[in-house]
Amino acid sequence: MPHAPEAPDAAAAPATLVRDATAADLDVIVDLHQRARATYYRGRVPDAQLDDPAERERWREGWAHGLARTDATVLCAERDGAVVGVASYRREDGAPADTVKLFQLHVDPDRWRDGIGSALHRACVAGWRAAGVTTARLDVYWHNRRARAFYTRHGWQPDASRHPAPDATHLDLVLPLSPAAAR
Repeated sequence: MPHAPEAPDAAAAPATLVRDATAADLDVIVDLHQRARATYYRGRVPDAQLDDPAERERWREGWAHGLARTDATVLCAERDGAVVGVASYRREDGAPADTVKLFQLHVDPDRWRDGIGSALHRACVAGWRAAGVTTARLDVYWHNRRARAFYTRHGWQPDASRHPAPDATHLDLVLPLSPAAAR
């Protein structure tokens, strides 16, 4: 089901359409995901891991599985008919019914700071609220300062119930959802 296009901002940015992804989007999603990961992880993880065809195939299988799940939502953000962002969420196995986990949110690195991530985030939050979700969770790579700043701007905070191990590479974040917390 398409979500309403985002209104252009004062800088006259083009409208962003956020819609449900389909199996036909798989290759575009995988390409976008790989480019985004390579951009923000390069220098933090071995290049061989980022450029390995087997790693790409592993992510392709993961996205295909996510698109096929009836309990998952995968959204694509489009500008001018091109997919420029993707998000994926679902209730984590064993989690309370009113809790969801944001597993992926990626924007084409050439389009960072264009409002695409915010449009995807708003669509996720709207979907969560419509489903009666009261708590959203995610984990973010500790060194990905860009992502951490993005989530902070959108109201996410460190999850006090989950204390990372001293050698943890990821930070657990939580977003309490209430009618007044619309972002």
